[in-house]
Amino acid sequence: MSASPTASSRRFCVGGNWKCNGTKQSVTDLVNKLNALDVPKNVDVVIAPTFVHLDLVQRLLTNRSIEISAQNCHQFKNGAYTGEVSAEMLRDLSVPWVILGHSERRHVFKTDDETVGKQISQALSSGLKVIACIGETLEEREANKTMEVCVKQMKQIVANVNDWSRVVIAYEPVWAIGTGKTATPAQAQEVHASLRQWLASNVNASVASSVRIIYGGSVKGSNAEELARQTDIDGFLVGGASLKAGEFATICMAPNKAKAAKL
Repeated sequence: MSASPTASSRRFCVGGNWKCNGTKQSVTDLVNKLNALDVPKNVDVVIAPTFVHLDLVQRLLTNRSIEISAQNCHQFKNGAYTGEVSAEMLRDLSVPWVILGHSERRHVFKTDDETVGKQISQALSSGLKVIACIGETLEEREANKTMEVCVKQMKQIVANVNDWSRVVIAYEPVWAIGTGKTATPAQAQEVHASLRQWLASNVNASVASSVRIIYGGSVKGSNAEELARQTDIDGFLVGGASLKAGEFATICMAPNKAKAAKL
């Protein structure tokens, strides 16, 4: 069963993950440029500054077409967890989105699949919207284990989602993040389509056709349009390029350029 025919009904989503970058001055400069960004009406744009810059970005951001995300949150509501930030705290700060399960959290900080599932459950129960990340390493891809790894990660996500309208799946091949390497459009499309097929079989056809699956992994202004042409790619989770307002703007325009190119 393919959900591709309804792709046009899914709103494109572009997330900018600033990771551990920024000073008060650089963040101020970047947000001032993003305030002037003319976001296409059919594209959702989300930016994810560091925890320490969330308040500054909230105060400076006047472009109502852009929403704010945190880069992570704790799996518990509150308690003696020094250094953690809870979903409840983010909600209290009126931060609507959170990125969970990013490869750097999984591989650098050793967050396992079960913990990612608990984080997602806590975030959704706190009223947040979630960008849930999955993806394989180069070793796993070369061993033809891409879908085995992605499905293993997806199972914990599926087990903890009670409202798919507030979840975006981000497929991020670990070998393409921050390396300058990018999955070819065909490689990315193949995985996105397979994930949608898996959702149709293991959740239901409605979720499979409606959930947005975005691609992350060295997305740049130069490759965004070609990736956006793929039927099952519903957006991007952008790293380094999101720190450059001009290039990020180009990426946000990619779906409309891709659509125009088809006409």
